[in-house]
Amino acid sequence: MVIPLPSAQARQMEVVAPERFEQAAEVIASVRAGRTVLLQADHLEPETGQRLIDFVCGGMAALDGQSQRLEDRVFLFAPAAVVISHL
Repeated sequence: MVIPLPSAQARQMEVVAPERFEQAAEVIASVRAGRTVLLQADHLEPETGQRLIDFVCGGMAALDGQSQRLEDRVFLFAPAAVVISHL
């Protein structure tokens, strides 16, 4: 049996504080590339931030990725291979 080792990219985490809605696609692309993203939407107007979060959550559903709300406007987005544990 061959067990694949995770690539270095799979262990990377990005912290993103988007300033415009168009950066949502960058978050999805990062997760598609195997990186986990911590997104802080505090810099956006509430309506734009909600729209961005909804868009990224839709992308996670399409990628079979994961999303976890950490605080009011802080989210964790991860590929399916990442295990998110609550302690």
